[in-house]
Amino acid sequence: MLSQILADHYGLRVRDLVQLPIGQGTVNYRATCDDGREVFVKNYPPGTDVDAELRAIGLSELTRRHGIPAAPVVANAHGAFIDVSTPHMVSVWQWMPGGVKTVLNGTQTVQAADALGRIHALFAPLPESSAPAPQADAWRNVDPARLEVTIDQLLKIIAERTRTGGADAFDAAAERTLRERRAMLERIPKLIAELPDRLTTQVLHSDFSPVNLLFDGDTLTAVLDFRPPEPFLLSYDVGRMAFYPNTVATDPRWMQTAGTFIDAYRQANPAVADTDVLACARVALLQLLTSLYGVKQHYLKPGLFQDDLDTFWLLRHQAVAELLAHLPDTDQLLAGLVTAGPR
Repeated sequence: MLSQILADHYGLRVRDLVQLPIGQGTVNYRATCDDGREVFVKNYPPGTDVDAELRAIGLSELTRRHGIPAAPVVANAHGAFIDVSTPHMVSVWQWMPGGVKTVLNGTQTVQAADALGRIHALFAPLPESSAPAPQADAWRNVDPARLEVTIDQLLKIIAERTRTGGADAFDAAAERTLRERRAMLERIPKLIAELPDRLTTQVLHSDFSPVNLLFDGDTLTAVLDFRPPEPFLLSYDVGRMAFYPNTVATDPRWMQTAGTFIDAYRQANPAVADTDVLACARVALLQLLTSLYGVKQHYLKPGLFQDDLDTFWLLRHQAVAELLAHLPDTDQLLAGLVTAGPR
């Protein structure tokens, strides 16, 4: 069916179509065409908000037009960026060289930071950036009691699997980490209360992380998977990347990497407020601490590639423990960067 859509609506005669083991919200393919051209095909699930996805594509195209690496979207025969002519909604993108690096080296870190800084500077004047940010307000008002209820629900499922002899190694790891996470929840109110009252909200990439960056060697070739233009905390985009779970959990030099990233980011976006920089580690910590992403899917609604989500949950939980243990150190790191100014 997808090959037929590409032929009928894009003029692409597909020789080979391979599903890729990436992505949780869409089913993704690499198509090789008879003329040798390669494209990336994103197949959206039923119920997708097409207008929102088109706005996200608009951000990607805006980024690319301003010289920031991004994959060009391919329009169909009618000039549409998402083909909705069949139940199998798709967007098609030029295949970009390179691959994903879950832990970046120094050169890659600087390139990623430069791209994010330029993206934020580009998006700051957009009309949507000055709109209300209800998601940011909701984020500050997270209810630890509701998280406790969900954790207890997951622990009951694990207990039943154990009782019936169906438990496996992940169940044991999930039980341990969920009990640890439950004990950590008491830290949430104080951490939120200690955040500045005013943090910048604007349109972001909103999913800027190593899994959405392509590198060919040390060269950043594409920033992928922009989300729709809804304002949220700028410090979230910065902190999520500077203190990415894979880096914090697996690289003993993670704090130095965070410093390298934030310094390069500030050079690319010198207008960023000091308060947003000072808060970014705590915002990243709170985002991880209040999320059960991965383990929740495992027991309630498995994702497309649940094994990847299982691993990601364990890394995210380890990162939470590490960030909590080093909170004074990250505060000191960020204060030093702000005092020194961009280099």
